[in-house]
Formats: sequence, C-alpha cells, structure tokens
Amino acid sequence: MDAIAIAEATSDSLRDEETGQVTFKVISVLKGDSLVKVGEGVTAAYYGAVQPGRRFMLSGADPVNILWACLPISETSEKYLLDISKLADDPLTRLKFYQPYLQHPDPMLNRDAYDEFAITPYPVVQQLKPFMNHDELVSWVKDPEMPADRKRLYLTMLGVCGNEKDLPMLGELLQSTAASTRGGLDALIACYLVLAGEKGLAKIDEMFLANNKAPYADTYAAIMAIRFHGTETDVIPRSALVQSLHHVLERKDLADLVIPDLARWGDWSQIDRLVELFTAAEKDNNWIRVPVVNYLRACPKPEAAAAIEKLKTIDPESVKRASSYFSIPSPAPAATPATSLYRRPATIGNMYSDAALDASPFFPRTEHAFAIASASSKSMSVGLKPVQKPAMLNGLPLNRSLLAAVLLGAAALIVAILNSILYGIRRDTNVRSE
Repeated sequence: MDAIAIAEATSDSLRDEETGQVTFKVISVLKGDSLVKVGEGVTAAYYGAVQPGRRFMLSGADPVNILWACLPISETSEKYLLDISKLADDPLTRLKFYQPYLQHPDPMLNRDAYDEFAITPYPVVQQLKPFMNHDELVSWVKDPEMPADRKRLYLTMLGVCGNEKDLPMLGELLQSTAASTRGGLDALIACYLVLAGEKGLAKIDEMFLANNKAPYADTYAAIMAIRFHGTETDVIPRSALVQSLHHVLERKDLADLVIPDLARWGDWSQIDRLVELFTAAEKDNNWIRVPVVNYLRACPKPEAAAAIEKLKTIDPESVKRASSYFSIPSPAPAATPATSLYRRPATIGNMYSDAALDASPFFPRTEHAFAIASASSKSMSVGLKPVQKPAMLNGLPLNRSLLAAVLLGAAALIVAILNSILYGIRRDTNVRSE
C-alpha cells in the first residue's frame, strides 16, 4: 500500500446508494503522510454499518488517483496497528511482539501474527525459545479443532522448546488416526524426531517408511519430515536419515520419492539396488527410471558410469530423457539450520511445502505433484475461520496476475479457434447456396 490511515465514521458519513461510497475522517496516518493528512475526508466503498465513531483502517494504492479499501477495526486492533508501526526492524523483537496474538480472539490479529511467523526463517524462531510458553503450545497441539497450518507452526515451536517428557504425548498423536492429527503429520513427525533424536527413527521407520500398509499420504509426510531434518537441522546425522529412506526403496510405487535425497546427501551405497529397480521397472512404475539415471549421473564412482552404459541397452529413451532434460545433480552441502542448496531459506511457511521443489532436478511424477497440491489444499480448508493462507500450487505461491493472464490468453485462443471454425462453416454454407 502507498498509504495507510486510521479513520472514523462521522455524522456526515452517509453512503451513496448508487456507488456505495462513504466518506471517513482521517484520525491518524501510519504510512504515506504526503498523500493523506489528519482531518481530511477520505472516500471508500463500504457496505457495512457506518455509525458515527466507528473506526476503520484505510489502505490506499496508486498515488495518482488513490483507491481506498477499508477494514473495520476495534480498539484492540487499532492499538495493535499503532504498535506495529513503532516496532524495530529486528526479527526476534517482532516475533516476541506477535507471539501473544497467535490465538487472539480477533481474527485479523491472530491471522496477521501467524503470517509473521510463517515468513520468519527457522533459526529466528529457534532464538525465541526462552520466550515460548511450552504448556500453551502443548494445549494447542492437542486441540482437535486446531487448523493444520496452525498445528504445523505450534509443533515446530514445540520442537524448539520441548523436551523428552513430551515424547509420550507426541507418540500418542502419531498413533492417532483422527483427521485432525493427520493434517499436520509431517510437522508432528519432525517435532518427534527433534526431541527424540536418532533413536526416534526406529518408530518412524516401523510406522511409516518400512510399513507397506502405511497410507501414501502418511509415508509422504514422513519423507518430508526426514527431508527437513536432512536439510535444516543437524539433530540427526544424514548417515542415519538415509538408512531410514532405504526402506522406501523396497516399495516400488514410492521409491522414486527418495532417490533425489540419496543423491543430494551423497549416499552412493545404493547403486546396485537402483540398477535392479530400473531393470525390473514395468509399465506401471517405469517413472522410476529417470530418477535412477540422474542418481547415477551424480555419483562420482566409476561403477555408476558403467551402470549407465548397461541401462542404455535396456531403455535408451529413459537414459536420453534424463540426460536431455535434467542437469547433473550436485550433492548438497552439510546440513545447516538455515538453508540448503535446493531450497529457499527455510521459513515456517515453506518448511513442509517444498516437497516438489526438493526433487529438483528430479522432476516428480504427476500423481506425486497432485498429492502435494491436494494435501496442501486439504490442510488449508480445515477450520480456516481465523486463518487465511496465500494460494499455493505444489508449494509455490500462486501468482494471481500471471494465472489471470494465462487464462485470458487461453480463452482468447479458444474464441479465435471457434470463430475460425464458424467462419469456415458460414463460408461453406454460402458457397453451397450459391
């Protein structure tokens, strides 16, 4: 916004019945004091109650001809806005301010506080540990009505400030089949592993990774949790994490999900196993062949190059496709709490939503990408009265302007084709009539 102001309705704030425009009196200016002044009248479209004294936040854009949007605010939210305008530009200071508002009864405030946490890098959230309310987080995590995106945040925070005494409670949640628990399963598993450490992998392997009967969504959540630990923390050594991912290679319908991680983390112990998977692949799971070839291309061992030559005799097209459309994957650097080679800096908002990106340059097959989008969509649809999430597509923020342009272009193309067809029909009809 170019300008932000607090304004109130007055006795003269009458709505124009044709346009819906109402004139408000500016009480204070939070941004753009060269564009709007205290005491000025500002006109905006609003169709709610405008009794005298009611306060609004006015947001204006386009200084040439400012268009104003208005949002009714309470005394609490007005103070909140004024306090924000005075906040120091320090991430930890900001989190300390926003934390008490995470479950505030005012939807505007709790949504805004959540969004602030969602864009904050994970290491900054870790710095908040001394100021976190452990018992409050536990109660929120256990709340069956808590939306999945909120639960992910609170589980991540619990992983920062929790301890081994929380493991029995987290273990019960892992065993639960309730939809409210499954919605944030990736963060739940990650939190469990943060507090349990390497010894906790046995439970996750048994329940999700080595369990052939585990639902696809549950196994995928466990893989994302393992991926989080391999890229964003050093709580568990990668050598132990890849051992857990080896279980997934025994599930031919899911094996391609973990091959990129093995390559990025420099686990070259699976050459023979992957060659077997390539050789045994049938029509219903031949998508595994390209990830196998990319793994071998990344592997520095001479036997990997020999294996590629062997695979060319079995399916030259898959080998060619891997070489033509994908760059040679580079192993990721040692795990750090902040970033990884293939991801944006980890924030609470993208920590568990980059699954499709993490496979680059191993492109996920269609059903995996669809599952990612579906899981994201479902988690955002549960109890979102106080929460609004940005539109997402496979973990990426959806550019509405770009999408609109694409849709308009497609519509224009369809109209042009139809016009061409109709013109041809009319011309043919005229020729016949003549």
